[in-house]
Amino acid sequence: AAMFNRRPDLRTVAEVANGVDAVRQALELRPDVILMDLNMPGAHGFSALVHLRAHVPQLPIMVVSAREEPAVMRRALDHGAVGFLPKSADAATLGEAIDAVLAGDRWAPAIALKAPAAGAEEHDAAQRVRDLTPQQFRVLQMLGDGLLNKQIAYELGVSEATIKAHMTAILRKLGANNRTQAVLIAGKLAIDPEAVM
Repeated sequence: AAMFNRRPDLRTVAEVANGVDAVRQALELRPDVILMDLNMPGAHGFSALVHLRAHVPQLPIMVVSAREEPAVMRRALDHGAVGFLPKSADAATLGEAIDAVLAGDRWAPAIALKAPAAGAEEHDAAQRVRDLTPQQFRVLQMLGDGLLNKQIAYELGVSEATIKAHMTAILRKLGANNRTQAVLIAGKLAIDPEAVM
C-alpha cells in the first residue's frame, strides 16, 4: 500500500484482512484494481482468489505475494488473477504491473507462463468453491481451520442450526459426503496441496 500510494494518480480505497471482507468491500467500492495476498488470515491458498473472482468477475485482481515459485504464479493466473507481482519487486516494477493491469492487460514475470498449468482436479475444486455464497465460504474456511459447528456458530454470532444448514449446502455444492471430504476438496486450492492430505 505504501508503494502504491506514492503515485499521485493512485489511491488506496480500502484495506481488508480476509477474503469475505474483500468481496464485501469490492462490491461496495468498485475499485479499479484489487491487490491481494495469497496468505490472508482465514484464507487457504487460492480459495480466496477463486471466491473473489466468482463474486466480482468484472474487477481485475492482481496477486502480490512473497511466494515466487513459477508454479504458484501460474496457478494464480489460472484461477483468475490478471497479474502476479512478487513482493520482492521494486517500485518501478509495481508501477509497470499496475499500469498494465489498468490498461486491461495481464502482467506476471515471464517465468510464470512457462510453468505447468493447474491440473484438472484443482480446476474442478475451484469451480465448486465458486458456487459458495460468501457466508458458506466463510464457514468452509473455518471448517478448514478445524473448528466445530458450535465454535463456528459462536464466532459468526449465529445459531448452530444455521451452521448446520450452511454445512448441508456446502457439502451439496462441493459434492462432498462429509466435512473431511469438503476440507480435502477445498485443500486442492492450497498453495501446497500435498501438505493438506
